[in-house]
Amino acid sequence: MITILLTYSLVGAVSGVLAGLLGIGGGLVIVPMLVFCFTWQQIPNELIMHLALGTSMASIIFTAVSSFWAHHKRGAVHWIVVRRIVLGIFLGTFIGSCFAARMSTNFLKVFFVIFLFYVASRMLLNKKPKPSRQLPGPMGMFGVGNVIGAFSSMVGIGGGTLSVPFMTWCNIAVHEAIGTSAAIGFPIAIAGTAGYIYNGLQTANLPQYSLGYVYLPALAGLIVTSVLTAPLGVRLAHSLPVGRLKRIFAVLLYIVGTRMLVSLF
Repeated sequence: MITILLTYSLVGAVSGVLAGLLGIGGGLVIVPMLVFCFTWQQIPNELIMHLALGTSMASIIFTAVSSFWAHHKRGAVHWIVVRRIVLGIFLGTFIGSCFAARMSTNFLKVFFVIFLFYVASRMLLNKKPKPSRQLPGPMGMFGVGNVIGAFSSMVGIGGGTLSVPFMTWCNIAVHEAIGTSAAIGFPIAIAGTAGYIYNGLQTANLPQYSLGYVYLPALAGLIVTSVLTAPLGVRLAHSLPVGRLKRIFAVLLYIVGTRMLVSLF
């Protein structure tokens, strides 16, 4: 158990830095690492992806608070955007988690891999928005929140890989987009965790110390280090060339996605 907790703590440390640095909530790293760890623990295959997604969502609750508070102190959270999008986020995330809970592990893995490739491609292309584009109105923001929440819950992330491009596309400065994304990650994580717990409570063969589709030993290891390292990622985001780091991270996502795709066969 000590080895397992140390492994999860290491994953949490990496995800915390990425949450603050890129505004991604760390889920893109947490989910594949949890899949690897759960496979190593010989957890039944049909439960692995659901537990990875649910546990990732639960860990982001704590990472998001640490990350967005650090961004807020630097004045980098666009709270008007958060208020306009939060209702759509809650609804879309909960519905998405309920849908994911009814899908097979292999379907969720394929969906996750496709999403990884999409995110990596977006990072490499780095398309610039039109100067005149602005945020949509209240109904538009509600719809955007639904989409971001639904997709985020199905891949176990805090939404940054969708919300940051959306906000920069609407001409919000990149550092404000990253900080605001970290704040949006909190309601995503709350609604997603509730959905995965609710839908997993009656599931058979869950490992000991599971709360629905949230595996508590993994969650404990992730929380301890991710909360400590998220502020470090925030400091790096304000001092390092984020564009170059995103290109490096995109290559990593291609490698991780390819590895997960190969594992299906």
